[in-house]
Amino acid sequence: MKRRSGEFYKAELEALGRSGRFREPYISDPKRIDMASNDYLGLAHRKSLLKRACKKLGRYDRHAPKSSLFVGGYHPIHREFERALCEANRFEAGVVAGSGFLANLGLIEALVRRGDTLFIDESYHASGMVATKLVQGSVKLFSHNDPEDLIAKLAETESGGRKIVAVEGIYSMEGDMLKREFFDIAEWFDALMIVDEAHSSGTVGPNLLGVFDHYAIEPGARHIKMGTLGKAYGSYGAYILGSKEVISFLHNRAKPLIYATAPSLFDTALAYEGFRRIVKKRESLKKRIEKLKSVAEEYTGSRPDGMIVPVPMPDIATAMRLKEGLAEEGFEVGAIRPPTVRSPILRIILRTSVKPKKYRRLFEKMEELLNG
Repeated sequence: MKRRSGEFYKAELEALGRSGRFREPYISDPKRIDMASNDYLGLAHRKSLLKRACKKLGRYDRHAPKSSLFVGGYHPIHREFERALCEANRFEAGVVAGSGFLANLGLIEALVRRGDTLFIDESYHASGMVATKLVQGSVKLFSHNDPEDLIAKLAETESGGRKIVAVEGIYSMEGDMLKREFFDIAEWFDALMIVDEAHSSGTVGPNLLGVFDHYAIEPGARHIKMGTLGKAYGSYGAYILGSKEVISFLHNRAKPLIYATAPSLFDTALAYEGFRRIVKKRESLKKRIEKLKSVAEEYTGSRPDGMIVPVPMPDIATAMRLKEGLAEEGFEVGAIRPPTVRSPILRIILRTSVKPKKYRRLFEKMEELLNG
């Protein structure tokens, strides 16, 4: 049967609409209080960082990378930022990437070679799950943040190849922190360990550097840290830190690094300024973070590990009703629906630029809407 022009995906779109899963881009209302974005520390609104980044970029004769990292697109701004991250996080080497999605895609696709086995948390970010379809080796999912299940799967795997474990520092939907035992497990089984710190860098640890910092883990040859620049750092892009050997291997094998234009110079400069501010203001930022966690604990009954507060919803309709009801009250929150999560949630982000009393009002209003 011949389709009408422009109706190639009409049935699928209609099905998404009926199930309550239809999405479309929208511009958030600046009059609402942002409790939905990943701008944890409010750096995306700091004009002083914008001005400093522009000034830094203005010192050079070009403002765009123009080509890949390996065809002249690598720039002193990239190198300076990589070195600063390595020094602060105590890693040997690093490389910038275009986005967190590309970083995960490149890491997993490149590192898992034929004969290797990847053990990945079932709640790992979608970018990692997409990458599992591209690897030459085997892939095994283990139960979310469950050390015992990982141990069992590692123990039952007979392979002469490398073992690679992929976990997150703070999980983006559940909001829970990686358990300390995973670092020990990687040691016991001589496994490489990828830690996606997208939601933990800038939010946890005595220096706000993430879970390596939180657990006082000294980075070693088996450790690989990935972080994004579009969350706590208030910009866009990503980075990967590891041993010199691993970073060199990624230079030579990671397709999103080799076959993509190098990351934006402006975004990298902006992230560097954000990173410097976090280092400088970490003590005052930590106090604000703890105050917000106390408010969340007061209303939810549990203290969040990071700055993500997931509130379970009975169904998609209720999640959307509460999101819209809260929007009418001036609050912007996220309604996360399947398949991103198994069951719908309201996802509330604790942001240090929002006063605790605003979160109290949010939780009170949310209770009213749920009970009404």
